[in-house]
Amino acid sequence: MTAVLEQPISSTGVERHARWVRISHWVLTLSLLTLAFTGFVILMAHPRLYWGEAGNDLTPALLELPISRNYKHGGWEKPTPIVSGSPELISANRTYDIFNQNGWGRSLHFLAAWWLVLPGAVYLLIGVGRGHFRAHIWPRVGELAPALVWRDVLDHMRFRIPMASGGPQYGLLQKCTYSLVVFVLAPLMIVSGLTMAPAVTAAFPFLLGLFGGYQSARTIHFFTFVGLLLFVTVHLVMVIKSGFRRQIRAITVGE
Repeated sequence: MTAVLEQPISSTGVERHARWVRISHWVLTLSLLTLAFTGFVILMAHPRLYWGEAGNDLTPALLELPISRNYKHGGWEKPTPIVSGSPELISANRTYDIFNQNGWGRSLHFLAAWWLVLPGAVYLLIGVGRGHFRAHIWPRVGELAPALVWRDVLDHMRFRIPMASGGPQYGLLQKCTYSLVVFVLAPLMIVSGLTMAPAVTAAFPFLLGLFGGYQSARTIHFFTFVGLLLFVTVHLVMVIKSGFRRQIRAITVGE
C-alpha cells in the first residue's frame, strides 16, 4: 500500500509545512537548545575526552578543552598507588576547588533528551508513514549527479540562495543535509548518549562493544553534537538569507 501525502496548501497556493512538522520542529528546537546548554555545563566539569573504557584526570586525554578552571589545572598532590606494587592504579587529592555543576546539569540534560527522543521518534514515524521524507527530504537518484551537486555547492558558497517559498521545497544540499541529520547524526547522538548510562548498558551490554567503551561513547557523543550545532548554525544563516520573516511564518503558523 502506498502512503498518501497530505500536504496543506497556503492561501497563496504554495505547499506549506504540515502542522505536525511545525510542532515537532519547535519541540526539537527547544530540546536541542537545552541539551546544548546543559551539555556545556557537564563538559565544563570535566573538559577532557578519552578513547576506550575509562579515563580520568590522571590519564592521558585524547582532547582537552579550555572551557573552565578545570582545564589543565595541575593542582594535584603527589599521586599514590591504590594497590601496592601497581603503578597504573593511582590516586591523588586536588589542591584547589574544581568547577562542578554535574548534579542539576545531568538531570536537566537527561530530561531534555527525552523531549528530543520521543517527538523525534514520532516525527520519524509520521514522516515515513505519510511520505514526507520520500516527497521532500530524500534526494532522488537523478539529483545526485556530480555536476548538479557541485553546482549547488558553488551556489551556497557564493550565497546564491533562492528566496523561500514558504513550504517544504528543499534544494539538493538541504535534502542531503536533512537526511544526514535525521538518519545519521541524531540517532548516533541518542544511542551514544544512552551508552553512557550504566543502567542502559547493563540491559544492553552490546552497546559498549559497539562504541568501544564508555569514554569512546562520550567522545563520539560530543563530536556528533558539535556536528548538529554546526548544522543549526548554517541552517539559521540560510533562513536569514532566504527570507527570515517568510520562513518564520511558514514554520510557525504555516502561511
